[in-house]
Amino acid sequence: MSVEKIDTLVVGAGQAGIALCGHLGQQGVPFLVLEKNRIAEAWRTSRWDALVTNGPVWHDRFPNLEFKGNAPDEFVSKDRVVDYIEEYAELVNAPVRTGVEVLSAVPFADRAGFRVETTDGVIEATRIVSATGAFQQPIIPPIVSQDSTVHQMHSASYRNPKQLANGAVMVVGAGSSGAQIADELNRAGRKVFLSVGPHDRPPRRYRDRDFVWWLGVLGLWDLAAQKLGAEHVTISVSGAYGGRTIDFRRLGRDGVKLLGRTEDFDNGVLTFADDVRKNIDAGDANYNQMLDAADAYADAMGLDLPLDPQAREACPDPNSLIYPIRSLNLAAEGITTIIWATGYKQDFGWLKTDAFDDRGAPIHQRGVSKEPGLYFLGLPWQSRRGSTFLWGVWHDAKFIADQIAIQRVYADYDGEAAIVPSAAE
Repeated sequence: MSVEKIDTLVVGAGQAGIALCGHLGQQGVPFLVLEKNRIAEAWRTSRWDALVTNGPVWHDRFPNLEFKGNAPDEFVSKDRVVDYIEEYAELVNAPVRTGVEVLSAVPFADRAGFRVETTDGVIEATRIVSATGAFQQPIIPPIVSQDSTVHQMHSASYRNPKQLANGAVMVVGAGSSGAQIADELNRAGRKVFLSVGPHDRPPRRYRDRDFVWWLGVLGLWDLAAQKLGAEHVTISVSGAYGGRTIDFRRLGRDGVKLLGRTEDFDNGVLTFADDVRKNIDAGDANYNQMLDAADAYADAMGLDLPLDPQAREACPDPNSLIYPIRSLNLAAEGITTIIWATGYKQDFGWLKTDAFDDRGAPIHQRGVSKEPGLYFLGLPWQSRRGSTFLWGVWHDAKFIADQIAIQRVYADYDGEAAIVPSAAE
């Protein structure tokens, strides 16, 4: 049986893998993309029905393709994002094979490259780019036993309020997903409890500019690393309902019961840390710091932007902040569902190489692995804060493609190729 050979094998046809295709094509690199499902599968099946992008499409897009037919400041649906990524794949003639899963990739012991086992046979690749993204395996903390009578799901499996059994809902996690899902359920008339951990809370829009613009002019998109101690701080921002600032006090006023971090479960009772006010106050401080930085920038640059005093008006504390809830009897509160909006972990088990730290995270510099010929794309904070956004992964993809092209030049050097003939005469 013949073995297929390719210079560069890209694993994953989400936004990262498809972004890379155009750059590799421009560099003249022979490559192939394998996708175990469909292009942009995570956008298709791991998002809830009403999800829209968290950034306006003038900003959250590949630099060389606009969202045609959408207003620049629009927050588009997940289905529109799928269409956009497929449109880009067609634009750059992406050589994608769908329905093919990579089972393992092992470096050759005596030469460059990898032996790659797939569900469609063996491929030998000189280089591999793992573009499987930041959202691979949903994490559900082992707090509530799986044999409990309450139904548990990760936010990746949530679709809409009608999907859930009748009864109250406990949402754990107050990043963008948890806050938006809690808001949607509350608007649908459900009784909702929301467990709030540490988070940043930027304004959706301030002084006639979206927060993505403020992050840009303030240089915050290009931060190379998170602040120490902020590795587990989520971002609470939303494009839902036309784009509104997430305000937990307003959610509390509207009926959502706010609680601290979920800590334990015993005999049908959930217990929570006494930190709900601390976490919300810290989120408010982050919000106000952003407003202060925006004001200082506008003054320094002489920008004629309208003042926005209402942005600093705070909602009154809801009862769940005044009288913190430390425990909940699920049955007594009628809670039939827990939605864990608690993030994801990465899974690189198919890569049989010593390229990871003791936590299983890739060891890399801007996506270039310590393993020769191995690259990563779509990692959180791969090169900057914006690395997991469409525009950010496009720039990271360009860097990876450039590095691959450079290595191909080195590999082609025969000892004399760099000698200019006229200089040797």
